[in-house]
Amino acid sequence: MSMKAVNRRSFLKTSLLGGAAGGAALFGPWTHNRVYAAASDKPIRIGLTHDASGQFANSGQAEKRGSEMAVAEFNAKGGVLGRKIETVWMDTETNPQTGTRVAERMITRENVHFLAGAVQSGTANAISQVAQKYGCVYFNTNSSSPTESGANCHRVKFVWDGNGENFSKAAARNAINSFGNNWLLIYNDYVWGQNTNAATKKVATEYGATVMDEIAIPVGTRDWSSVLLKIQQMKPDVVAAAVGGDDFKVMRQQVHDMGLDRNPAWINNQQDWPDIFGLGADAAFGVFGTTWYHYLDLPGVPEFVKQYQEMYPTTRISVPGNVTYNGYVAMRELLRVVEEVGSTDNMKVIKALEGRVMTAKDRMQHFDAVIDANSHQVQQTIYLAEGNAKPRDDTDYFNILSWSDPEAIRSSAGDECKLESYADTPSYDQG
Repeated sequence: MSMKAVNRRSFLKTSLLGGAAGGAALFGPWTHNRVYAAASDKPIRIGLTHDASGQFANSGQAEKRGSEMAVAEFNAKGGVLGRKIETVWMDTETNPQTGTRVAERMITRENVHFLAGAVQSGTANAISQVAQKYGCVYFNTNSSSPTESGANCHRVKFVWDGNGENFSKAAARNAINSFGNNWLLIYNDYVWGQNTNAATKKVATEYGATVMDEIAIPVGTRDWSSVLLKIQQMKPDVVAAAVGGDDFKVMRQQVHDMGLDRNPAWINNQQDWPDIFGLGADAAFGVFGTTWYHYLDLPGVPEFVKQYQEMYPTTRISVPGNVTYNGYVAMRELLRVVEEVGSTDNMKVIKALEGRVMTAKDRMQHFDAVIDANSHQVQQTIYLAEGNAKPRDDTDYFNILSWSDPEAIRSSAGDECKLESYADTPSYDQG
């Protein structure tokens, strides 16, 4: 590993600089789905599938803010291809069934050109199945189950977050060397937790860990006493947790209350900023991964933070984190590609994205990133962090420990990916 030391069924239409949508039409999963604009005043419509309710409501709204920031940037410069960008948002409720209904409505009734959003991997998978049926390019901005770019990959889907295996590879070797090889694994009992746990187990055992037990945690668990008592009794060197959203907040508080936050060592696969913001630096316990932090000493970071604060001066989360960052860079890259290919045609956009290299400077990370042409996952810098014992202000929760070259932590999940052929992917262009 190359290292450097140092997280409703009603809908709302929103328009950033507005513009009336073209006439509604009903489409089906045919070879060609097209509506032709008579002039450039027809907006490019993007369907935002961000949660506002359910387990990942906070993260869903955080990534929505990032998507909106990128759209606002382009609209301020005249849009894309001389056309304004219009967003249509619907709450996917952290629910795969709702995700399916929202994706169908976005495509067949709202006539969106592209889809973007999702935190829970089951919901992302549901959205992507609908998107593939019609050929609509879909950006999974924040779901990190390895299966999203593995067994559940699709030609139209692009996965922008690091996955559970990336984070495990960045953390496991150092954790074994620093804390010991007796590991206990706990995970949320749904697709992300299950597959992240499997990836953690695979990586940890390859590096020499002994897995003492694996404990599945139902989504919505509010009493962790039986799990924590088991940890006290078994005395593992390391607890590796794949727990997210509101469940993480509850777990963290009860771990602290029982005095287990320092011993054993905790490896929290990924720490999403909305799950921790407002709880203080003490809430960032253990060692964990992230893709971005607002105090990275890199070009563009202070400017991005300022832009966020100017656009959202009253939001509870006063500085952007990894979830907002992923939403922003994903949407920005989508709009850039549409501009570059001169079209909203799905095949032109897909082929321009596959293998695309994005510079470290542009992405405000330490290493260049690339969209893997075979799995459509963004291979990017992964940071390891811990709680910050000496914060510079009341937003400085993380102490960044190291960052890993994407090639050193590349996920093997893509080996299971079988993208549909171009011929088997419907042509899709809403004009």
